[in-house]
Amino acid sequence: MKYILLLSFSFCTLFTLNAQQQNGVEKGLLSVNILTPGLEYELGLTNTTTLDFRIGTGFAYRKGFFGEGYGVYPIFNVQYRYYYNLKKRHDKGKNTTNNSANYLALSGAVQTGKPIIGNLEYYEDYFGVIGPVWGLQRYYKSGFKLDLNLGGGLGFDDYDKAYFSPIIGIRLGCFLFK
Repeated sequence: MKYILLLSFSFCTLFTLNAQQQNGVEKGLLSVNILTPGLEYELGLTNTTTLDFRIGTGFAYRKGFFGEGYGVYPIFNVQYRYYYNLKKRHDKGKNTTNNSANYLALSGAVQTGKPIIGNLEYYEDYFGVIGPVWGLQRYYKSGFKLDLNLGGGLGFDDYDKAYFSPIIGIRLGCFLFK
């Protein structure tokens, strides 16, 4: 656990040091996610870094030898994002409004094991994952938002188990206001 905290601190420090040379991110964005319902707030920290907070839902589906099941679960997610191509996109005349750019992030999420909707219950009361992700976020003139992030990290649960876990985030939503 000490190594994960040290790696996380190093990851964040590296991005903060690089953040002084490029076009700036928005100071605060609020959006609603439609695909996996929830609210998201992105807070600008430096010219290229943000903290992204999301409270909402996640979906799981499993089919196996003993049957199949699905569930919709409450989830809390936070990401420390470094937008690495804002200046390049701006210089090429591409949209950078509302942090429309690619990013690297340290992502952390916690969710319950009991579904709000569905029949797929886990034995664990909660579980989570922390790890690095690569992502892209695009806002369109209509207010539509697309956010995709992929990575892998350390999963954990209330039984003190640790394991590798993929991180996949797909968000479709709408911009509310700054």
